[in-house]
Amino acid sequence: MIKNSTLSRSITLANRIDELTRISAFLEETTEQWDLPMALGMSLNLVLEEAFTNVVQYAYTDKEQHEIELLMEKSGKELIVTIIDDGQPYDPTKKTDPDINLNVENRPIGGLGIFLIKKTMDNVAYERKNDKNHLIMTKNLA
Repeated sequence: MIKNSTLSRSITLANRIDELTRISAFLEETTEQWDLPMALGMSLNLVLEEAFTNVVQYAYTDKEQHEIELLMEKSGKELIVTIIDDGQPYDPTKKTDPDINLNVENRPIGGLGIFLIKKTMDNVAYERKNDKNHLIMTKNLA
């Protein structure tokens, strides 16, 4: 289900990796409708792929289907992208950034996805509301 309005769009997704195709199409439509730069759309696609994949792979302890909501809002010169899931509470913003100066053999596995998200977006925040995780990622458009 996709909802449209002038400055806000959302899509409800299942907790399956194959939903990445729908995310990509949704993002392409949004980028085009809101006249956002193609380079920004490509960066957002990478960010959403990382964030969504983390939710699908790590948020749920059961094999049931869950809904994950992706919200995009454009407010003035700010783009706000929020992922909402009903998985286990987890604040990825508290994850220590990896030491990217270490060579690959000495670097611990994991943590590069959220690091990439933090470096791409201007602000990344987390809230737990109504038993749901809200990952709020903001990009300045100015």
